[in-house]
Amino acid sequence: MRYREVGDLMVTPGIRVHRGTALEEVAATLSQHHVSAVPVVDQDECPVGVVSAGDLRRSERHLPDSRNALSPSRPHPGPAGNVMRDAPTAGEVMTSPAVTARPGWTVVEAVRVMERRRVKRLPVVDEADQLVGFVSRADLLRVFVRADGAVREEIVSEILDRTLGLGPSQVRVTVKDGRVMLQGIVDHPGLLPIVERLVEGVPGVIEVRDYLAHRRPTPVDGRPAPL
Repeated sequence: MRYREVGDLMVTPGIRVHRGTALEEVAATLSQHHVSAVPVVDQDECPVGVVSAGDLRRSERHLPDSRNALSPSRPHPGPAGNVMRDAPTAGEVMTSPAVTARPGWTVVEAVRVMERRRVKRLPVVDEADQLVGFVSRADLLRVFVRADGAVREEIVSEILDRTLGLGPSQVRVTVKDGRVMLQGIVDHPGLLPIVERLVEGVPGVIEVRDYLAHRRPTPVDGRPAPL
């Protein structure tokens, strides 16, 4: 059985912004691509942070006039004749430094990093630390939200049949709302914990109810015990 990896789930980096990108352009990019965040990269295409819709909203609240927050204009006179600052940029409001992932990480590894670092998104980088993708918590959680039929098919075909050589006449698999019930008889008691562990690792499985029995006692001195 092949476990899901970040590289299977990430969105390839069709969009990204730079430190100097004006927030008006960042907002337009988020809206155009229907996303809530975008990675920020340096001149070498290495992620340096992430800017989200939440970052944009927070930047507006901290500026004297939110109408000017997303304006890409140069400094201009304010109401009292004072010169106002340049329009804010992605580099000023982004969450930094970037917490990154590798394409070969498993879903579990990526989720643990998100929880530990308290982030919702991870730029994905290659060996040169250059951006190759972007993955969100929602992307990862979709792995665990699968139709019961798809979960059952993977258990029956990939685990029981291909991996363990157990046919449908030996083990009956029922899946409802991600809860798996296993019924049947296997040849050796040593298979019981193996079946359960492998089934628990299938994306979409939230519980395993194991009602399996075994046909033969544990072999003694390497010789199968009589039936």
